[in-house]
Amino acid sequence: MVSNSNLEHNKSKESATGYDIEIDPITSGNESLSKYLFNWIDETANDIYAIWDESGHLVYISKSIKRLLGYDQNEIKNISWDELLDDDGVMLLKRKYNKNNHAKKMFNLNIRHKNERYIWCECIVEKKIDERNNQIYFFSTIKDITDKKEVEEMMVRSEKMSIAGQLAAGVAHEIRNPLTAIKGFLQLLQAGINRKDEYYKIMIDEIEKMEAITSEMLFISKPLTDFEDEESVIGMIEDVITLLRSQAKMKDIKIIQKSSIDSFIYCDKSQVKQVLINIVKNAIEAMDEPGNILITNETNDSFVEINVIDEGEGISEEFIHKLGEPFFTTKQHGTGLGLMITKQILKRHNATMEIFQNKNKGSTFRLRFYNN
Repeated sequence: MVSNSNLEHNKSKESATGYDIEIDPITSGNESLSKYLFNWIDETANDIYAIWDESGHLVYISKSIKRLLGYDQNEIKNISWDELLDDDGVMLLKRKYNKNNHAKKMFNLNIRHKNERYIWCECIVEKKIDERNNQIYFFSTIKDITDKKEVEEMMVRSEKMSIAGQLAAGVAHEIRNPLTAIKGFLQLLQAGINRKDEYYKIMIDEIEKMEAITSEMLFISKPLTDFEDEESVIGMIEDVITLLRSQAKMKDIKIIQKSSIDSFIYCDKSQVKQVLINIVKNAIEAMDEPGNILITNETNDSFVEINVIDEGEGISEEFIHKLGEPFFTTKQHGTGLGLMITKQILKRHNATMEIFQNKNKGSTFRLRFYNN
């Protein structure tokens, strides 16, 4: 509806929109239709429609800015986009949009209201170049998702607490073993045994095991963040294995990581670890007999792939396409929220999940994180 081919932010002429922008050719030459079109968008749209130039100044914004963020069109003209975001949001957008990146992207951002409070918004941004003058513009839509965000966070907290409760017995067992070993070595030292250095090293190793387990357990209780950085795939997998090893051991299941080389993805570490926890935990629960869960990762020019391969009964073809729907589950006491949350997180990370049955037995959950 809005063309970027003749955007000229620095000109002083007034168009039908009140901004320095021409209308799409379908309305060119019909000023009344152009004016009606933009008035109609302004009066009916709940979402904000905006265009920014490369320097961060506003070229066009719909009147819905008043309803959503409290600013009038005239006063928002003098505010740069980075003044409306928190520091994490500014860093995220600058990282995502380098000189060669033009893809349409979706972000969840905290945007500052006129009254200084922040509102969670879903923003779709696309980078465009005006080929006539090589000017760069950013087209965006902004939608208030505060209520949706609160519901999602509530569901995530509920799922995290459910996982924590299910893991508690196994984690207690994992911590009790190192404590028993430490107690024994302390008693030996108290009795005057001379192998102090060797015992100290063993005790430190056992304490570090407990630290790793408890830190991953504490991770479950923390809310998901929205901070993205370059993260090691192997590092995240190792953290998840540390947390879930005790639950797997209780069913005589081994979690095996097999990677020839580490892969790195630009992501929110806490969210991707939540995805891996959900999938590996499901794999453990799917196995009624002892066996292995294999986690692999590989990378190419287009994407990083993570496979979680279990040896359970497998998932029926008629159910595979339903997995991830709210409250659909194949488990007796499941809620179906785990995979639903997983799909939402993957969508935010430009990633996909494919589920299929293995040739012999079990299922494979394949995650692909595409390069932006």
